[in-house]
Amino acid sequence: MRHMSTSPGAGALQRRTRKVLSPAVTRLWDIELTGYDRLPTDGPAILCPNHISFFDSAILTFTMPRNISFVGKADYMDSWKTKFIFPAMGMIPIDRSGGDKSTAALDAARDVLERGELFGIYPEGTRSRNGKLHKGRTGAARLAMQVGCPIYPVGIVGTDEIQPPGARAPKLRKSCAVHIGRPIKPERYANRGAEHLAWRSMMDEVMYEIREMTGQEYVHHYAGEEPGQPADPVVPARIATVTDISPIALPEGAARKLVAVAGS
Repeated sequence: MRHMSTSPGAGALQRRTRKVLSPAVTRLWDIELTGYDRLPTDGPAILCPNHISFFDSAILTFTMPRNISFVGKADYMDSWKTKFIFPAMGMIPIDRSGGDKSTAALDAARDVLERGELFGIYPEGTRSRNGKLHKGRTGAARLAMQVGCPIYPVGIVGTDEIQPPGARAPKLRKSCAVHIGRPIKPERYANRGAEHLAWRSMMDEVMYEIREMTGQEYVHHYAGEEPGQPADPVVPARIATVTDISPIALPEGAARKLVAVAGS
């Protein structure tokens, strides 16, 4: 079925641009790619990368074998430099103030997935300014469960050296790496009590997998927010959060109690 050009997400422009520019990108930067063979050749999937540089979306776009649409901050729609080209290249603007405006962006993302396409969303919600990995927001898990598609954790390393926060342009001839993790499937979290706790458990596993691939220090609070305590507890070397182990190793009743303690 052919979709109208007004459909949200990536289309012919991204496909043509990737074909032309992808070879140049791989020559201008030394990019290590692993796990790309895990990605499905067709059908919907959500990619959840860590976010350390403005360059992250470009690297992912030009190394993907298929079109990928991303959520991007609505502020880009206020500039003549980006208001047309970014949506044409697959950006779905999201108003991060929350409420109905954020929900509208996720509805557009669901349309992309229901067309059988790839969708990327940064679970931290914004770039990490300190290099740490922050608690993941649950929008990706909600989408995965609504559509019935897997989430692929993505670990990006080195793009903060290519284009640090605040830099106007990327530095050439630098190295970076993109690692695609194993798929995390929503059915694993189905029927595990309250819906919002299932979303939280799924995203905690996603963030754990990202941390394993990047080696980043994990902090259990959202990016841009101060932790609720003087110092957040250190995440053990093999355990991301209590909710990460709850669907794997604990009886369901005990898992729910621990999830409640961990909070959403």
